Amino acid sequence: MAHFIDARATLVNDAIDGLVAASGGRLARLDGDPGIRVVLRAELDPGKVAVVSGGGSGHEPAHAGFVGPGMLSAAVCGDVFASPSVNAVLAGILAVTGPAGCLLVVKNYAGDRLNFGLAAERARALGHRVETVIVSDDIALPDAKQPRGVAGTLFVHKVAGHAAEAGATLETVAALARRAAAAAKSLGIAVSTCTIPGAPRSERLAEGQAELGLGIHGEPGVERIALPPASELARMMAQRLSGAVAGDRLALLMNNLGSASALEMQILTRAVLATDLGRRVRLLIGPAPLMTALDMHGASLSVLPLDDDLETALTAPVPLPAWPGAARIAAPTLRPIPEGLAGEAFTPSRDAVAAARIAAVAQALIAAEDRLNALDAKVGDGDAGTTFAGAARAVLADLDRLPQADPAALCRALAERIGRAVGGSSGVLGSIFFAAAAAALAKGAAWAAALAQGVARVEGYGGAKPGDRTLLDALVPAVEALASGGLGAAAEAARAGAEATARLDRAGAGRSSYLAAGDLAGVQDPGAAGVAEAFSALAKA
Repeated sequence: MAHFIDARATLVNDAIDGLVAASGGRLARLDGDPGIRVVLRAELDPGKVAVVSGGGSGHEPAHAGFVGPGMLSAAVCGDVFASPSVNAVLAGILAVTGPAGCLLVVKNYAGDRLNFGLAAERARALGHRVETVIVSDDIALPDAKQPRGVAGTLFVHKVAGHAAEAGATLETVAALARRAAAAAKSLGIAVSTCTIPGAPRSERLAEGQAELGLGIHGEPGVERIALPPASELARMMAQRLSGAVAGDRLALLMNNLGSASALEMQILTRAVLATDLGRRVRLLIGPAPLMTALDMHGASLSVLPLDDDLETALTAPVPLPAWPGAARIAAPTLRPIPEGLAGEAFTPSRDAVAAARIAAVAQALIAAEDRLNALDAKVGDGDAGTTFAGAARAVLADLDRLPQADPAALCRALAERIGRAVGGSSGVLGSIFFAAAAAALAKGAAWAAALAQGVARVEGYGGAKPGDRTLLDALVPAVEALASGGLGAAAEAARAGAEATARLDRAGAGRSSYLAAGDLAGVQDPGAAGVAEAFSALAKA
């Protein structure tokens, strides 16, 4: 798999240089030994407790992204998924620790415990006051003697950082951090493992599978499941977490493990908040990529029971771009749709022929959804079939409420339904087509002439013409054939026009116009193919 790197051997150092360069002077790094990778605040207050964390790289923005006032004083970065060395951790401690002492926040992995622990001993031998807190928040493996430290570690960073920034003593900072670490619980889910930069991808999950409790280094989870809808997945995860935390005042951290889209994370957040556990949430952090696992397609939920001290610490603002802040859960604000959007009120009427033809077209477009999406995935954004099917479903849902026996009103109603149900250019072009046809029918035009008026308006507003590799390549010949040969001739002309688009090596309009000839070769335009499906269904109805 390709990655944006120069060399695998230097990728962590290169990434740190990029982070520091983009910080606007907020951050610094230690220099002199490429094996010691420590990011620290450019300005330090030796009179305050230093909070140091770190571990293997690949979890960005953790840990270096959380270096700054109110969180970490320094982050020690190891190789990808590998603990930093004892010397690197000791360098980080010595660089930021003054008379107030230092707290080390360590995730519960053997390498981290050993390297951070020995570094702490060496720092103490040099006369520094050092306390250590181990975070083991992962509940995925209930019988594990050493639960892993995962995204709940960020609660500890924030709580300890806030106390240190406020001038608390080392003992107070450590006690608060340990309280948060003991109470935080996390559970993750993923549909793919991650890819180490510079290495080939290794995938062990089949299509449609998910792994519950997949580790942040790609370690196997507790079980593989068929990926359920987001609401069911949220209930499953929330139920497991619910038994691990007490109280009705929780903080929830929604963590993107790397490559889940923002839409997916928002859907999952909504689903989690709708569960019994979600109704106990008072503070929400995220959804955001906070402790990732490179490009893992997954998410994790972390919860922390709150008291006044913890809530104050989590809600305190910090000037760190990677930290999303904590939002208080409140009922959504809903406002009515503005007046003026209501369209014409249509009187339903019945015409068996019209109803049968509308239903036939709608059902054909719904049946063709996957095929049209597959065509569009080659030349567009892969949703043409879904767009056509969405319009079809909207019309079918209102079929009995349409003015079927009044052609002009029927076209106006179709224009309104399609324009309301379908976004993007397809929806508005469909609405324009039927609105123009309706106007012509109201003036006494026959169906063929009315549809020709619709085509003319689509050409005028859309800016495309036949030969531009759009739906017009099927629609124009179909409407022309309709006038002289009826529906059978129109269907044949639409089919021929759609097939001809596969022989066009460039597009004059639409998303395909951005593609090279090699990408278009042999692929029908999905819009033209959809028109052909519609006329074929009309001819058979």
